[in-house]
Amino acid sequence: MTGATKLIALDWGTSSLRAYRLGDDGAVLDRRALPWGIMNLPVVEASAVGSKAGFEQAFEEACGDWLAAAPGTPVVAAGMVGSAQGWREAAYLEVPLQVADIGAGLTAVPTRNGAVLHIVPGLIERGELPNVMRGEETQVAGALQDGAAGELLIGLPGTHSKWVRIMGEHGGERFTHFDTFMTGEAYAALSGHTILGRTMERGAGAGFDAAAFERGARVALGAAGINGVLSTIFSTRTLGLTGALNGAAQADYLSGLLIGHEIAALRAARMGDGLTANPRVVLIGDGKLCERYRQALALYGYTDVSVAAQATERGLWKLAMQAGLIR
Repeated sequence: MTGATKLIALDWGTSSLRAYRLGDDGAVLDRRALPWGIMNLPVVEASAVGSKAGFEQAFEEACGDWLAAAPGTPVVAAGMVGSAQGWREAAYLEVPLQVADIGAGLTAVPTRNGAVLHIVPGLIERGELPNVMRGEETQVAGALQDGAAGELLIGLPGTHSKWVRIMGEHGGERFTHFDTFMTGEAYAALSGHTILGRTMERGAGAGFDAAAFERGARVALGAAGINGVLSTIFSTRTLGLTGALNGAAQADYLSGLLIGHEIAALRAARMGDGLTANPRVVLIGDGKLCERYRQALALYGYTDVSVAAQATERGLWKLAMQAGLIR
């Protein structure tokens, strides 16, 4: 094990656990991926049923040897480990708030091996339709560049896509609002469990059909888009029946259509709030998925778009610094 360990950082979600050993300035010295998400913890002895032994076991498998080699190293974790179903609930912080307030609100959990796990809180935005996030707040913190002024729109494509408005102002960055779109989960459900998937052909070697994707992404821009996504998704089937889209193209068409509706709704909300038409946009997530979003965003007038790298690791390091765990 090379390099002095300054921080152990965990990205602990529903289905997986990612561990990072970080050195000076947050450099990643080592990383691990384990299947021990909060809904799939290691099996422990019968006497421990109903306790937190599964979390303890997963924690030790993820970083026990790192802690043994560098005792006293601070440990920070973000994600669903802090949910009501997690190791210990880290209460939501309310939006709007300063990004620096997140690091000040960590929840400390003593472990059986003597280490203390510090869990990052999630965020909640109250209102008629409340919105929550856990884990994404850390990625957003990691994508920010200190001192940047003005508005920044951060997109986190995925199963439940998030769009976060950040305002850079005197005294630091501020979370002002965020939206959630269940685009990824809707795509999986529609293509896997409805009639739309019956005519799709998704072979292992199938490439990305950029033309079909763009065709779908443009739907919400046209007159048909006014009927909404519940109407337009049926075109995935009818364009196949009429020969306009072959089976291999239909999956990418549906992907583009759903993402197009997501961005159209986002743009409409921004226009209603009188916000900048073409803000700076930073995407966080899988590279191929971010590229799809970049392509669709351009169709809707968003041209100042970049992709953040290592946002999770950077965010965990930044929040640990804000909490005073490292200097």
